[in-house]
Amino acid sequence: DYQKVYNAIAAIIEDENYDDGSYGPVFLRLAWHASGTYDINSKDGGSNYATMRYKPEAGHGANAGLGIARERLNRVKDQFPEISYGDLWTLAGVAAIQELGGPTVNWRPGRIDGEENHSPPDGRLPDAGRADGQHSRDVFYKMGFNDQEIVALLGAHALGRCHRDRSGFDGPWTASPTVFTNAFYTELLGRKWVERKWSGPKQFEDKESKSLMMLPADMAMAKDKEFRKWVEVYAKDEKKFFEDFAKVAQKLFELGV
Repeated sequence: DYQKVYNAIAAIIEDENYDDGSYGPVFLRLAWHASGTYDINSKDGGSNYATMRYKPEAGHGANAGLGIARERLNRVKDQFPEISYGDLWTLAGVAAIQELGGPTVNWRPGRIDGEENHSPPDGRLPDAGRADGQHSRDVFYKMGFNDQEIVALLGAHALGRCHRDRSGFDGPWTASPTVFTNAFYTELLGRKWVERKWSGPKQFEDKESKSLMMLPADMAMAKDKEFRKWVEVYAKDEKKFFEDFAKVAQKLFELGV
């Protein structure tokens, strides 16, 4: 009964002892990174085999810190051993979106657990440090997404924050990192962003409060003409963003299944 699994995940999402008081953002990041390795040309990768359970993929730089989410969800797996890891991780991503105030995402089970030899090669996930829109297109087009879907997916940056000991970057994108809103777009367009002077990788901070950050790849969304068009749509219309995000999140979590 997948509703029971969902309820068990929902019960652990709010946790005042963890990162901003919620496991939601790291669960969503796990679901996204497990799914975003799909390649439409070679027809492999994606959430189907849950290969991040194995060292090769768990060790990819983009997946640093996701052991926290996998270990926390292993307790749910112990309660419901019949669910596959791929179904568990993507259901946790859906729960994160919904429990933190986002749209309802249509989720279907059916992923199967694969072996280590199903692991995708490193380098299929986007590099947050790349400030050119072309890099985002190269990565996301390989998953089968278009420009509008790319911008909609990035709206998930309304949730969570970056950590120096994981991605190397530091700080939240929005002032409410445990509430799913269209704030990623409104902040991106509504603030003046300047390069942060610090010892870490290149990132941007808002000039006014210096408390929020954007990654080079986020800034590309505002600079690139085609991407910016959609940033403006979603900044103005949260309902439209929620509708489009729900569709693209389902598509992401079902890649290759």
